[in-house]
Parts: sequence; C-alpha cells; structure tokens
Amino acid sequence: MADHYENNMYHQTHNEGYSMYGGAGQDGYAYQSDILPQEEDAASDATEGHDEEDQMYEGEYQGIPHPDEVKAARRAARAKARAAADAASEQEELAEQYEDIMEDCGHGRFQWTLFVVLGLALMADSVECFVVSFVLPSAEKDMCLSNAEKGMLGLIVFLGMMLGAFVWGGLADKVGRRKCLIVALTINCVSAFLSSFAQGYGFFLFFRLFSGMGIGGAVPIVYSYFSEFLQMDKRGEHLSWICMFWMMGGIYASFTAWGVIPRYGWGFSMGTEFQFHSWRVFVLVCALPAIASVVGLMFMPESPRFLLEHAKHDEAWMILKQVHDTNWRAKGEPERVFTVAQIKTPKTQEDEFIEIQSATGTTFQRWLVRTPISSEGVMTSLNCTLLMAIIWFTMAFSYYGLSVWFPDMIKHLQNEEYDSKLKVFHREQVKHFHFNFSLENQVHKEGEYVNDKFINIEMKHVKFEDSLFEDCYFEDIRSTQTFFENCTLRNILFYNTDFERKIFIDCQLENVTFHQNKRGCHLDSEEENDVLVYLVSFLGSLAVLPGNIISALFMDKIGRSKMIGGSMLISAGCTFFLFLSFSQASIIAWQCLFCGVSVAAWNGIEVITVELYPASKRATAFGVLNALCKLAAIMGSSIFASFVGITKVIPILLSFAALVGGGLLALKLPETREKVLQ
Repeated sequence: MADHYENNMYHQTHNEGYSMYGGAGQDGYAYQSDILPQEEDAASDATEGHDEEDQMYEGEYQGIPHPDEVKAARRAARAKARAAADAASEQEELAEQYEDIMEDCGHGRFQWTLFVVLGLALMADSVECFVVSFVLPSAEKDMCLSNAEKGMLGLIVFLGMMLGAFVWGGLADKVGRRKCLIVALTINCVSAFLSSFAQGYGFFLFFRLFSGMGIGGAVPIVYSYFSEFLQMDKRGEHLSWICMFWMMGGIYASFTAWGVIPRYGWGFSMGTEFQFHSWRVFVLVCALPAIASVVGLMFMPESPRFLLEHAKHDEAWMILKQVHDTNWRAKGEPERVFTVAQIKTPKTQEDEFIEIQSATGTTFQRWLVRTPISSEGVMTSLNCTLLMAIIWFTMAFSYYGLSVWFPDMIKHLQNEEYDSKLKVFHREQVKHFHFNFSLENQVHKEGEYVNDKFINIEMKHVKFEDSLFEDCYFEDIRSTQTFFENCTLRNILFYNTDFERKIFIDCQLENVTFHQNKRGCHLDSEEENDVLVYLVSFLGSLAVLPGNIISALFMDKIGRSKMIGGSMLISAGCTFFLFLSFSQASIIAWQCLFCGVSVAAWNGIEVITVELYPASKRATAFGVLNALCKLAAIMGSSIFASFVGITKVIPILLSFAALVGGGLLALKLPETREKVLQ
C-alpha cells in the first residue's frame, strides 16, 4: 500500500498538466488536499458487494499489480505525455481531466441503469425498421394500396430516419443529449399512436414519416450520450454490449407481430368508415420501448461532458458527484468521498471571439463566425471523415440491401412453388351448377358457364380467359387476385361481391348488374400473414447474438479498425454462399450467417465514430454519418429488390464489392482504443 500512496503523491506533485490536484490548479479541477483520491477496483463491476481486501491479497500473492497502481501508472503516463508536448491544447487537457474523474467515479449501478434506459431507445429504433414490413400485407388490403404506394410506404420510414439523424445529431450538440433524445422519442411515440388510427393512406404515410424522423435521432444521441459516462478501458466493451438491444428490438417486433397481427378479433369498427384491425394494435405495441425509454430518461441527468463544453461547470460537478456516490454506495462503500472540489474549463480564443461578436456584431457577422467553427470538429480530419463516410455507406448498402433481398427471395420461391401447382381447365362446360366450394390457383380457358350460381365462396388466384358467362348469379364472393380476361358476360347479377370493374380485362359486359357491392379492400386472414415472415426476422435477429458477444469481448483486445475490416471481409466471403441458395431453408441459413458475422462490423463502426470526434461535434458527426447510412439503406433496398426473380448475380456481386471495398478501407482507420475521449 506504500507504493500506491507514493504513486498518488507523485501524480499530485509532479504532473504539470494536472497541477490542480491538491487545490493548486486554476484551469482544471481541484481535489480536496486532505483526502487521497479513492480509486475504483478494476475487477468486473457487473458483480457488486465483492470482498475487496481478499481480492487485493490474492493479487499481491500472485504478483499482480493492484488496480489502483495500474490506474496511477496510467495517469502518470498521460501526464508525462502532456509534459513532453510543447503546448497541449485546452481541449486535450479537459479530456484528460474528465477521464481521470470518470475513473474515480467508477463503473457501476449508474452506468448499468443508463445502459438499460438508452438500450430501450436503441430497441425502439430497431422495432421501427420492422413495423412497416410486418403490417404491409394487412395494411395494403385495409387501405387498398397499389404497388407504388406500398413501395413508398416501405421507403418513407428510412427517409424520415435519415432526416431525423441529421437534425437531432446537430441539435444534441447544441441543446443537450438528454433533452433532444426525450423530444425525439416523444415525437416517435405520438406519431406512432396517430398512425395506428389513420384510415387513409396519406395520413398514415405522413405520420410514419414523422415517426421515422423522431426515432432517427436515437442512434447518434444514444452512443454519444452513453460514451460520455464511460472510462476509456470500458468504452469499447460497453458500447458493444448496448448494441444487444438492437437485436432485442428485432426479436420483440417478430414475436409481437406473430402474436398480434393474425388475431383479427383484436380490433373494432365504427361503421364502414373507421376500421381498427389487429395490425393497428401491433403498431401501438411497437411504441412501448420508446415510451419506456422516455420514462427512464426523466430520471437520468444530462451528460456532464456536454455541460462542461457549454461552461456549465456547477451542473456538471453535481452530476459527476451523483455518478460517483451512486456507484460506490451500490458497491458497499458509501464512505468514499467525491474529492473533486472544482471543475473549471478555460475558454478558448474562439469562445472569446464568439462572445465579442455576439455582443457587438450583427446577426450576419455572428453567423459568419459560428458557421466555420461549428463545422471544424467534423472536418478536422478530412481523411478520417471521408473514410468513415465510405465505410458507413458500403456497410449499410450491403446490409440493408440483403436484408430486403432475403425475405423477397423467400417470397419469390414460395410463389414459384405455388405457381407450379397451378391447375388449368380447358373448354369446360358447366350448366345449372351451384358452386359452393372455393376456387384457388386455377386458370379456366374457353369455358362456358350457363345458369350457374356462385354463392358464399372465395376465389384466390383464379383467372377466366376467353370464357362465356350467361344467366349466372354471384353472391357474397371474396376474391384475391381474381381476373376475367377477354370474356363475355350476359345477364349477370353480382350481389354483395368485391368484384370491381378493373378485374374485367377486355371483356364484353351485356346486361350486367352490380348490387350492394363491397367497397374497399378486405383482409384475408389466411393468406396475407405468413408465419414464415416472422420466423425469418426472428432468426435473423437472434443470429447476431454470437457476433455481439464476440465483438464486445474482443473490441478492446484486437482494436476497432481490425474488428470492422475483418468482419466486413468475412461478410463479403459469406455473400458467395448465396449462389447456393436454392431453397427457403438455405436462404434462411445464409441470412443468419451473414447477420451474425456483419454485426461485429456495425459495433466497431459505431464505437470508432464516437471516439474520432470531439464532444462538441460528436453527435453532429454521428448524425451526418448515420443519415448517410439511411440513404445507403434506401438505395440498397431499392436496387436489390428490383433483381428478385431476375438474377442473383448482380445483388451478390454488388454486396461483395461494397463489403470488400469498405473492409479494406476500414483497416486504414486510426486505432482509438487507447485514446482518451475528446
């Protein structure tokens, strides 16, 4: 213990950049001189109430340095590096000081509580990506959507998320992480609630756009917010662990969709104008993670690092003391005292220049001063910013493109199998017959139907070609993909059917009457909700669990750039297995493999994005790159979907080329695992 005491004393008396220890500093933060700094035990903080004396004794017996000695040596090394520099920037000094404070505060109950609250926000972001794809089969019937309208509905969420990431990321650096995240999630919740009651396509599209804009701020703010409560040696691991909530969001959406959407009794109607079917209940349920996150954020403080950047030192001190006391009380050491007496951040010349212009200059002059300064943080290292933009884009283009391609290919194989069972009837003559059974997957050519009755039946994928209907009666018919082409209909009565004029293609209608025709589209409870869709999404989400665990455990050991590059290159190799996807089972297997491997790259990308940019521009940079990611997602999903049923070669080669290019560039990124968060 004598060595530990000497290390601390040396650190307090010999560190020029850290002279405020003991109360002498003016431009940093000061420790109370009569209390030695108390250090956090470096063992796993996941378990509380451990016997610290036993652990110390075992380490000394085995010749392992005490964790306090390790931290003291680390601080001394950082002080030596600062002393060796000619003139360390004030921003770097603040970063070093803040890192030492976070080490003293420790990692414990406070961070784990914030972990869950922010994880729910990430979970809401994941759920938002699945909502439209799950409700679309039912919504298209409920709102009579065309193919173009369905495509727009699928893209509008990503468009909203792209705009939201850009806007909320910038605001989080100006207004605050916590405040912006609460407002963004609230917009998401309110918009989701209103969209569930929207009866028309236009209103539903509008509210889903705003829902996406709200949740678009979750990713850039969550990572920026959480990283500023983590010390350097735990940052990579715990930022990777929080990615688990994105996986949980996919599982949650899949399970709730399977449990709610097929339950058509879970709804109500008010006449024919207002329908609230079960898929609308699912939209409401999907807002629960965001609501829970908003409630939790009400009890969480603002990021102290953000407050220091905006010269709110007293507020930052109170929050840091709260973090310190919460953690050490939970570990059974309430006697530990927060020894930071003062935090004072010196102003830069830029800050002083802005104040002068704010007091004396015109609005235009203030804008001229602030604009270049506000963009300086993102553009400080142009090469890194360009590399990150390319890596974000290539990863998102491949990942989201294949995420759409996998289920579309499964649906295509299902349709091929369904079409292979098509029954074709030629020149059948049916007279005075009562059809009281359903017709499905049939083509009737050159038939004659005279004095026949079609009552209370379903017609699914039925087509009549060059046929004659005379003196026939249709009543209470429900149809799906049913058409009459080049047919002649004479003296026909359609009563309470859903047949519309558009299904009669090049037909001659003579004395044909439509009476009490069903208006609008109608849900088909058997066909439109394939359980396989939910299963594929569930397995794809669950498959990332091993990749999440591996990336969290090894993020700080092998480094961010190697993690990203290796994962993207291995994922590129996995895409070639897609040439062997000849069945639904094989496509699901390759999807799980691809998702499990690629998640490590996503975790590395998000961690290194946080670490590359300073606190004053961190959320802005993350928001811009995340907006670029959503743009790539829109492009990838549109391009890949257009080749379904045509060729597999182009989607596979596009994803392979993008992943290889991005992976090789990722290896050129600077390593940030030993870098203090600026």
